[in-house]
Amino acid sequence: MPLTLVDNYLYTPGAEYAGGIAGMIQDRNFVGLHRPYFDKNGRPAVTINTGRWTVEKGERKPIKEHVLIRDLQDMGIHSPVANATSLRKEEWIQQDLVVVKAARLRLKAWADLAAANTYGGFDGMSKEILEHETMSDPGEAMVDMDGLSEGRTDSPLYQLQGLPLPITHADFWVSLRRLKTSRNSGTPFDTTMGEAKGRRVAESVEKTTIGVQTGLTYGGNSSQVGGYGRTSQVYGYLNFPARIVKTNLTTPTGSNPSATINDVLAMRDSLYLNKFYGPFMVYHSNDWDKYMDADYILTGGNVATQTLRERLRGIENISDVRRLDFLFSSQLTGPGTDVDVTLKPFTLIMVQLTQEVARAVNAMDITTLQWESIGGLRLNFKVMCIQCPQLRADYYGNSGILVATTS
Repeated sequence: MPLTLVDNYLYTPGAEYAGGIAGMIQDRNFVGLHRPYFDKNGRPAVTINTGRWTVEKGERKPIKEHVLIRDLQDMGIHSPVANATSLRKEEWIQQDLVVVKAARLRLKAWADLAAANTYGGFDGMSKEILEHETMSDPGEAMVDMDGLSEGRTDSPLYQLQGLPLPITHADFWVSLRRLKTSRNSGTPFDTTMGEAKGRRVAESVEKTTIGVQTGLTYGGNSSQVGGYGRTSQVYGYLNFPARIVKTNLTTPTGSNPSATINDVLAMRDSLYLNKFYGPFMVYHSNDWDKYMDADYILTGGNVATQTLRERLRGIENISDVRRLDFLFSSQLTGPGTDVDVTLKPFTLIMVQLTQEVARAVNAMDITTLQWESIGGLRLNFKVMCIQCPQLRADYYGNSGILVATTS
């Protein structure tokens, strides 16, 4: 259905009118208007958000349409990069596939959280903070012989919490001459920098989720009247204020696997006391590997039938035991191995991956923007996303996250 201009807004006839593009360039169509391409007929075009929605596999998704840049200009709407159509549609697709592929390499904490609980379906560019409320558990039962005792008629109490929605991004550029040379020779568009920058963006999200990189603080704080219950900050597992902390974890030696079993059982009991009953994911720092995957033999036994990792997976309500590559016990050495994170030797994280404990907020998938500079001789790119963990506790501060260390 063709788009028309109504009161300086793009509007699809027959669709519910909820704003438009000209007045919303900085939010819902910010990405689309910055990604021009030549369509299959060689015409400059963009893909825009119509403002309509559909449901695919139970998830609410926006309906997008292909629009020629000249049609936008005829309606008085000028693309921010109307003359920057240096990429064909197929080249945009190739670029995006590389970025997504890079984002999946060994980034387990974010991938597990996103697979378990993802919250999205809204325009992240037009929202800076995601808020939610926690509620107390009111009421009491009275016991007497005649039912005349007057009980308390208290109401639930609510507390507002806020989560900033930062943009994680990395930039690169390619010369127009290099791009044209690539086309003339028939070689693929060079995606080396795109892959590297996409990797940096995804790694930043991963490190923030674990808590080895401090998340951004923005917005209200707990000192405001009627404000948030805690500082409005993106927290990870290791720095979430409501997490349970255990500091007497037994250092593994290779000959004391039963001590690790007892520690994990104690961790599970602590979460049970907080009224969280699993299933739990157990993550460990990289120095645990040689102990987790060693033969598990009880004292006096002489036949190994499983590893320590397999034994831990056999505990009720433990769904898996996994290494986090970015949970470092010591600084790596050698070329290209410098990692700017907090070191956490012999660390275990136990988390219940349910919506009331942790969610992966995906307000914008990893995507690529494009614009020209220096008279069109340089093509600039920004790989960006709005993705962050949302860790939650109940009204009383109980959390389904536990971090255990040896000291």
